[in-house]
Amino acid sequence: MTSVLGLALLGLALIAGPSVAFVPIGGGASTHVSITGTALLQKVTETCRAVAEAAGHEFKPTGSSPEELVQACLGPTAPGEVSGAKFHSALQEIYTQNGLVDRDFVNSASHHFNSEAFLEGRGLITEGMVAIKANIRKENFQAARETLGRVLHTLQDFYSHSNWVELGYTEPYINLIRPDLTLENLADVNTATCSDCASGTCPNPILPNILKEKKLTSGYMGISSSYKPQGKCSHGGEGDMTSTTDPRGGISKDERRSDNVALHDAAVKAATAASLQLLEDIRSAAGDNDFLRMMGIARSSVVCFVIDTTGSMSDDIDEARAVVYEIIDSKKGTQDEPSEYILVPFNDPSFGPMIRTTDPDKMKKEISKLTATGGGDTPEMCLSGLQLALTGAPGSSYIYVFTDAPPKDIALKDTIVALIRSTKSTVSFFMTGASRRRRRSLTAPSFNDYKDLALASGGQAIQVSKRQLPQATDIILDTSTSALVTVLQQERTPGKQESFPFKLDESLLNITIYITGTSITFELTNPAGVSQSSTEASGKLGTIQTVGNLRRIRLNADKQTGTWQININSNQPYTLKVTGQSTITFIYDFVERFKGPHPGYAVLSGRPQAGQPATLMLSVMGRKGPSSMTVGNIGLVTVSGPEAMSNSTMADMGNGDILVTVDTVPEGEFVVLLKGTDKVSNTVFQRQSTTQMSVSKVNIQAAVDSSVEPGTTFTLPFSVMTQGSGGQYSISARNDRNFNMHYPSSLTLTTGEYTNATLTITPPASTTSGTDITLTIEAKSSSGVDSNYVVLRLSVVTKITDFVQPLCEVVSVLADDCPQDVSQCGPFQWELSANLTDGNGTGIERISLRQGDGNLTYTSLSAPIIQANYNASCCSQIVEFIAVDNVGNVGKCYHSIVRSGGPPALSLSLPLWLCLLMSAFVMWP
Repeated sequence: MTSVLGLALLGLALIAGPSVAFVPIGGGASTHVSITGTALLQKVTETCRAVAEAAGHEFKPTGSSPEELVQACLGPTAPGEVSGAKFHSALQEIYTQNGLVDRDFVNSASHHFNSEAFLEGRGLITEGMVAIKANIRKENFQAARETLGRVLHTLQDFYSHSNWVELGYTEPYINLIRPDLTLENLADVNTATCSDCASGTCPNPILPNILKEKKLTSGYMGISSSYKPQGKCSHGGEGDMTSTTDPRGGISKDERRSDNVALHDAAVKAATAASLQLLEDIRSAAGDNDFLRMMGIARSSVVCFVIDTTGSMSDDIDEARAVVYEIIDSKKGTQDEPSEYILVPFNDPSFGPMIRTTDPDKMKKEISKLTATGGGDTPEMCLSGLQLALTGAPGSSYIYVFTDAPPKDIALKDTIVALIRSTKSTVSFFMTGASRRRRRSLTAPSFNDYKDLALASGGQAIQVSKRQLPQATDIILDTSTSALVTVLQQERTPGKQESFPFKLDESLLNITIYITGTSITFELTNPAGVSQSSTEASGKLGTIQTVGNLRRIRLNADKQTGTWQININSNQPYTLKVTGQSTITFIYDFVERFKGPHPGYAVLSGRPQAGQPATLMLSVMGRKGPSSMTVGNIGLVTVSGPEAMSNSTMADMGNGDILVTVDTVPEGEFVVLLKGTDKVSNTVFQRQSTTQMSVSKVNIQAAVDSSVEPGTTFTLPFSVMTQGSGGQYSISARNDRNFNMHYPSSLTLTTGEYTNATLTITPPASTTSGTDITLTIEAKSSSGVDSNYVVLRLSVVTKITDFVQPLCEVVSVLADDCPQDVSQCGPFQWELSANLTDGNGTGIERISLRQGDGNLTYTSLSAPIIQANYNASCCSQIVEFIAVDNVGNVGKCYHSIVRSGGPPALSLSLPLWLCLLMSAFVMWP
């Protein structure tokens, strides 16, 4: 499987070469992406339905698109626009990491269950599931998604690369996700498993005695060697050198060929069902709400404040507090209500901690505690606080920084730029210090550094007096909203007179234009030729608010669709940004093609390579899914010059995914611009990305696939290469936890060749399990002209030995009063009593109701044996509740009083393996 960002692209990338994973060849369409996507969408739909029913409303999507699924999942009671962008992004992160297993670990038998590496493969799944559950507990959802993608790849490969389905099994092998159960009947290294297949495409070369004895084996895979133990099966295919060693052929079911249709289809079914089992276990451990948050099912808006708390900031803190209160109070109950609140205070020399919560009352309480104290010298630790926010907030967040002093920690600036590009978050600064302070030297920090960062992220750098600050914070109310899109963003340094055209489509609401700069005049003109000048505070087109260096123009609700134009005149630097609310949007990643036995595309962590075409993968979203729009042009444009879209070729991959190749990349900083037509309204739209990007001749490669234990040194290999001039390159690395690291300060590079190095990082023994580390590595030429970076996430996970799920024993069921005729059930009740225990494990942390409309109560969770009592109407005949222990093991208690004649149903205590099997059962068409 490749790291493509869509099902069809995956197929396109793999048809051209040999493969070691599920691939769509010979008319099939089952891939790692399709298997993963099917399982994820089914589990998300189940969870959304459960959440909706628990909230008392019907779950009824208006269509099948992800946008409509998100709208239905968030419920009908909160009016407003809902974007599916975060859900799309979450899916793509999982797909990407799933595919990267084939690039970064192509030679690892355990990652693919090749070469009978069953214990090692199960070990990877176990370690990954522990990390996922620990990350979710700490609300590190991106780290959880990335690990989930890798774990699903390994789990799915078991069914394609082993003889599980040849043995006649149709259900998943649950022992793979149950480390407390033994992997049984494994063929040993001296046991022959396959017969010779001269043609290479024999229907089933597994030896009869292996099938009879139900021995589990998998194909050996050799990319650089043809060796395998005597008599063993090969993986097969062009990329496998062992397939020409007797016994020849292979047992891989990656491809759907005429000779293996039934086996391939059986492997796909089993892999899909196994993926559902794993997702169900994670969902049960996390709870429905956090599972949906991990999947990006949340209102788009995340409010994130980074606030200077030094002595001179009293007025600024008061205004930030007032803004937070207004957001909470005015947006409650709408789709614009933030899904999460994040607060990062900074002082000197301290900064943090980061406070994050979904509870608005808690955020009110936390921000009310802020007081202005300390400081002294002018610069403060602003960038350290911003680094915490960028690594802690979800991707594509809007972050607001309040300060009255330049940054003391200016050495973090390159790291901040790397994090902005990696997360695609937008940072706006509210600066209330002396704006005309003379810079002490060319390298001394100043407010201009904040302006650089704001521009790089697509944000605003607003300079006002402390008295004017309350007027400037309207921009926070504008942008802390769902379904926010950017129509246009430009900057001019130095300033000049210029006209900027932009297209407004029918779907856009709450359109706002922002201009920052000094000594500015402008005139706005709509498609009908009606104009309004900068001197008209309230005119025919909208209202204009001027505060400090900011002009905020809010268009009237009856705006016309079509091409608008704004003419700006100033000889001073200025920026222009046009935003609105719309569900028509796109997400994108720069990708690179990788070669080898299984070629494909991988998402770039750093900057694209200079001197070659840039390749992007875009997912386009419309009001009714991708079918409700037509894409016209996609290209790269600079924000510092006239709009001139670079020439590009587009390949429609289906399902809204588009592969874009740009032959000539603009010089300097650029963004992505998309134009198309909304079929719903038949109006032309344009959307622009906010994060600026540029190319580099330097490339850094690094991959993470294991968690880090507290108190243990973790070694990370990485490689650096340049297509530019060789020589000495400086290496710098930073992590957001300030954990101790060691790495070479410089490397000597030879043009076109990778130089290998290692970095070690040691989290303290006291580090909480589930903590994630955001690590940035940068390589810079001696001249400082060229550089690149890579951003990685590592999970700190305490090693656990408790893999036994809580146990449930149904003690009594009183259902004799329930009538056999269900239509007469209304007046009658039934009761159930059960004992729950975690044995010698870590203890039960949470008990929750999964199925049933009754009332569940239980005794103290600290007791060795917890008594649970359930009572319900006889109309609600099934109950299932879940017990989760302190390390995420899940036990289920299930009972049904459904009966078809005869005596009442017997009480039943199901073994956990059977409960899990029942909960993951899938009906196949």
